[in-house]
Amino acid sequence: MAVAESHMDQGFTFSKLWRDKRYRGVLMQILVIAGLFAFVTFIVHNAIENLAALGKTFGFAFLNTPASYDINQAFIEYDSRSSHFRAGLVGIINTGVVAVCGIVLATILGFLFGVLRLSNNWLVSRLVYCYVEFTRNVPVLVQILLWYGIIVNSLPTPKVAAADHGIWDVIFLSNRGLYIPAPVFGDGTWLAGIALVIAIAFAIFFKIWAKKTQDATGKIYPVFTINLAVIIGLPLLAFAAMGFPLTWEIPELKGFNFKGGAVLKPEFTALWLALSLYTAAFIAEIVRAGIQAVSHGQTEASYALGLKPSWTLRLVVIPQALRVIVPPLTSQYLNLTKNSSLAIAIGYMDIVATIGGITLNQTGKEMECVIIVMAIYLAFSLMISLFMNWYNKHIALVER
Repeated sequence: MAVAESHMDQGFTFSKLWRDKRYRGVLMQILVIAGLFAFVTFIVHNAIENLAALGKTFGFAFLNTPASYDINQAFIEYDSRSSHFRAGLVGIINTGVVAVCGIVLATILGFLFGVLRLSNNWLVSRLVYCYVEFTRNVPVLVQILLWYGIIVNSLPTPKVAAADHGIWDVIFLSNRGLYIPAPVFGDGTWLAGIALVIAIAFAIFFKIWAKKTQDATGKIYPVFTINLAVIIGLPLLAFAAMGFPLTWEIPELKGFNFKGGAVLKPEFTALWLALSLYTAAFIAEIVRAGIQAVSHGQTEASYALGLKPSWTLRLVVIPQALRVIVPPLTSQYLNLTKNSSLAIAIGYMDIVATIGGITLNQTGKEMECVIIVMAIYLAFSLMISLFMNWYNKHIALVER
């Protein structure tokens, strides 16, 4: 018996292992990974040799040196004496803000236009159809430039806006941006923040409880109205209890532009509107297709139960259509985020304009800057995909 086992061990060769389906897949994966590591090693070694031949070094120490350039739209404190790292952080925040705002507005408009596209009103349906077809077939860069040109050339100058177009002498709309009073919070504001967190936690709990109650008894509570009242009312009560520790910084015309307050720059507005309207046209078609994918029998059954058309759309059609809508919707969110890199065309300082533009030209660190920009967009894309995959799994049909 021992002799037979010994002969079997000697006969076990790599060819036999390759012919075994159980091990061949594992071996293929190992070989692919090894090949990938070898390719990356070759690329890195080649890059190091080429940099050495050019007299350059590879490193990110340049991020600590002064940036020496201004940024027109910064949501955190920044000036030209700040470091390149700080400038890159401003660019990342600017990219994230325009991406989030664009996704929110594009989703709202896309769902609205998608529903109106199926309206029984012929005029409304045709108007939305024309918008969708026109917007989808015009390059987004052209739309960005168009909106920027409209805003800059149609709005008044700051001097004219201060004299004739001010709203209550505190809000001013000019071709330099929309200037509004900025809140300055005093001591005690933290209590309102805590109250807001508690209100949000209550809203989540109440929504879950109302859903379980509806499933068990059929009773429907006005969840949206109650949660909205709690989220707004509780922080206001806490704010009032602390004596309203809030003052306002009013924008004033000084020289050729306004100073003070909060400002929404025309570059941000143009980019936001262009990306939102462009992506909304694609989302509208996705929503239309998702609604049409729901069986018409579902609608007829809801009408037979006495549900109003608005309730049928909200409670029956949309929840089922979401299972069809969400996967392609993820791609549109990713496209909007990556299309924000076109902001450099109108001077909006995102991550491409800061690290991938001015910083790259000043420092000569082409490879490092491009790696940073690629990593940032990869991180944004992975975060969006992770959230949308979670949401898609959350709304998936549970089979018994």
